[in-house]
Amino acid sequence: MNAHTPVLLHEAVESLNVRERGVYVDCTFGRGGHSRLILARLGFDGRLVAMDRDPQAIRAAEALDDPRFTIVHGAFGRLAELLARVGVTRAHGFLFDLGVSSPQLEEAARGFSFSRDAPLDMRMDTTHGLTAAEWLATATESEIREVIKTYGEERFAKPIAAAIVAARARGSLATTRQLAALVAEAVPTREPRQDPATRTFQALRIRVNQELEELTVALPQCIELLEPGGRLVVLSFHSLEDRIVKRFMREHSRMDTLPPRLAVRARDLPPPKLRLVGRAKRPEERELALNPRARSAIMRVAERTGGPEAP
Repeated sequence: MNAHTPVLLHEAVESLNVRERGVYVDCTFGRGGHSRLILARLGFDGRLVAMDRDPQAIRAAEALDDPRFTIVHGAFGRLAELLARVGVTRAHGFLFDLGVSSPQLEEAARGFSFSRDAPLDMRMDTTHGLTAAEWLATATESEIREVIKTYGEERFAKPIAAAIVAARARGSLATTRQLAALVAEAVPTREPRQDPATRTFQALRIRVNQELEELTVALPQCIELLEPGGRLVVLSFHSLEDRIVKRFMREHSRMDTLPPRLAVRARDLPPPKLRLVGRAKRPEERELALNPRARSAIMRVAERTGGPEAP
């Protein structure tokens, strides 16, 4: 089994403010780094529910023998539904470690990386859904261009999309190396220390797994399920992910705004649902030296207030 050391591991679990008898949800189990540390801080009566949509992560979780621990297979966009299945309707903390894990990147057959040739899959849940190759085979050139431009923030999305459509017409777009090669030919300039295919692979992975959509629907569910004083901790590795998290936390940590001169006292307004906890945190240089992939990581934390919908 490939190892995976979570970024900001101790900082993230510390931010959850784990209570001995609390109920916590690790929304992205991966290989269990966060879950094991949470369990170490939970008391005998505490409970941890972890979820992941990767079948390999589920198999890894099944080796974690602890009566306080429950693993659920599914995407966190279905958070409330999946938790209800195991009898959880309220929680004291939610933890998200977004993006792709080291084991997923390092196993060639998953198709997330172009370092070795493999089928162009990219699905986090290999039990259903279209692979990257299948989506590219049917998407229009404009759809491909928009995905690469938006999710990859790639300025050469137009020539890359044109090259993909031309390649599929020849029947030569089924593997990671084939895609990486045609992107390299389509991109006229190189960024320092970055393969020209990096942004395209990132964009396709986000599209295939609906990562931003899943995050957008999961965050509001956390508010409804969090106990007052409970924490929401999110680690993101992409500017689009972080933008969603940042806007969500800020929006729900502000008082409602009313038209000017309306005769309502500020103290009579409903309090916000969240309180921001500290500033956004990034890995320190010591962690970056051990794990260069952590460079883009950013962690944000918010706490549920006793505001609307809180019991």
